Amino acid sequence: MITVLLVDDHELVRAGLVRLLGQADDIEVCGVAGSGAEAIEADRSLAPDVTLMDLSMPGMDGAEATRAILANRAEARVVMLTAHTEAERVMHALNAGAVGYLAKDADPRTLIDAVRSAANGESPLDPRAARALLDNRASGTRTVDTSLSEREIEVLSHVAFGLANKQIARALQITEKTVKAHLTKIYAQIGVADRTQAALWAVENDMVGKRR
Repeated sequence: MITVLLVDDHELVRAGLVRLLGQADDIEVCGVAGSGAEAIEADRSLAPDVTLMDLSMPGMDGAEATRAILANRAEARVVMLTAHTEAERVMHALNAGAVGYLAKDADPRTLIDAVRSAANGESPLDPRAARALLDNRASGTRTVDTSLSEREIEVLSHVAFGLANKQIARALQITEKTVKAHLTKIYAQIGVADRTQAALWAVENDMVGKRR
């Protein structure tokens, strides 16, 4: 059973999400929170598999709450659920540590599948959010933060060499799920949509060979 914590400052939204997720027999809403501060306390006491976090809330926003949750529990899986899909907001959430980004008007089945994906170590990203990142990169603006961690550079370099996820996992001594999570974050970070574009980006930015 996948346990989910719902965080939104609107009670009607929380109630609707509880009803929606209740349709899935493998998902259980273990708690709800109406603010970032409440979310931190709820995560500490409930340790849910996945947290669906509203980004825009009064006081402590979803990104700040996500940082605090991950500081307390590094294995937490937070997916932003918001009405905004602008590149700047997407990067704000991902840089805070969110593993996924979904729009509130997403199809109900998409939302349920996204919860399952996040619980399975993957990183669901709304297509409109991905498109915003790509458009942002194409326009030449600086909203997309292309700074990568050392591990992300290692993963990207292996991708540029044509290694499959299983081979990358073996080389870096991590799981395939972790490789997939890194790749989803990398795609969003550098503003590309797939593995081929990521490999080309790595070559263009002189990242080939930066691996152990």
